[in-house]
Amino acid sequence: MPDPGLEWFNALSRRDAEAELRSCCASRAWAAAVAARRPFEDRAALWKAAAAAMEELTWPDVEEALRAHPRIGERAGGDSKEASWSRGEQAGMRDAGDDLKAALVEGNRAYERRFGHVFLICATGRDAAERLAELRRRLRNDPETERAEVRDELAKITELRLAKLLGEGL
Repeated sequence: MPDPGLEWFNALSRRDAEAELRSCCASRAWAAAVAARRPFEDRAALWKAAAAAMEELTWPDVEEALRAHPRIGERAGGDSKEASWSRGEQAGMRDAGDDLKAALVEGNRAYERRFGHVFLICATGRDAAERLAELRRRLRNDPETERAEVRDELAKITELRLAKLLGEGL
């Protein structure tokens, strides 16, 4: 059965494919690695390639991707696909009270002091209280454990965004 979104993606030039992929994950190395593996026979092959490319990233590549993510509780600005998707992913913050928002601000600061980068969590389907609890739990991680968790969360976000990207290619 044809997959119009995947057909659209496979037909893009390499340059355009990389640009589209960077809306899913801002790491240039990741986007180049996935684009180079095209064409994909099905979405499962694309997910597999995306996961493999994620595992291949160096920590500086991951940090490049992290720089494109707003802090939890902050609204992404701009009109890019990535900013629009981020605003949707952070929808669970809409009903958070002032105390919870303040705790997230302080938690973000503590996390950035400890680890040197933004706290990343796949926020889709999680309310503000769940995000705060996860932030506090992860503050207790050692740096190596936290890097592994960051990479896992980045992979989850990227997979969700890849599905959105293919849906837009219809």
